[in-house]
Amino acid sequence: MSTRSNFDNNLKELKDLLLKMASKAETAIKESMLALVNQDLEKAQQVIDGDNEIDDLEYEINDMALLLIARESPVATDLRKISAALKVSSEVERFADIAVNIAKSALHIGKEKHFKEIIDIPKMMEMALEMVSESISAYYAEDITLAKKCAEKDDEVDKMFGSLVQELMSYIPQNPNATNQIIQLAFVCRFIERIADHSTNIAEDVVYLVTGNRVNLND
Repeated sequence: MSTRSNFDNNLKELKDLLLKMASKAETAIKESMLALVNQDLEKAQQVIDGDNEIDDLEYEINDMALLLIARESPVATDLRKISAALKVSSEVERFADIAVNIAKSALHIGKEKHFKEIIDIPKMMEMALEMVSESISAYYAEDITLAKKCAEKDDEVDKMFGSLVQELMSYIPQNPNATNQIIQLAFVCRFIERIADHSTNIAEDVVYLVTGNRVNLND
């Protein structure tokens, strides 16, 4: 096998490992939201306990990337691909951390009866998860169009965040006994907003990967 073919195979292996990590992080996010809505404390704890596995995958990706740099002396384009993989894996690790934070909010609320049915927060999460999926797909396919489509949704998530937090805070005077629960739900909204931000960061990494240009897709 030629040196070039071997290097390309190693890059493919790196991307596949990152895809595996992203899939686990996406699952953790979904499970954390289910735990919150259904007050499933066991599931919330499972999300927290599973974070180490995702951390280990990030370490493996970092090690593989550094070995590629050390062994192959990659040219500029290849170095950009390795750099992008490191940046994306860092963002994916943040997805997993956010899933843990949501799971912890579920535990803080515990079995306390929800002061109102949780409907709008999962809708916001649905939009954020679309961004996660699109950003990872854009990275894997090196698709700038899909990356930009993903980033365009960030403003919508921001609007939902602002509206939901304002609504939640308005409930406190009428529901003082539910203040802790309301504050935790507001935190969850903030966590979801951060998922959208990290997805946008990945979309920007995709543009850099393909073009070599740094862009701000949040404008």
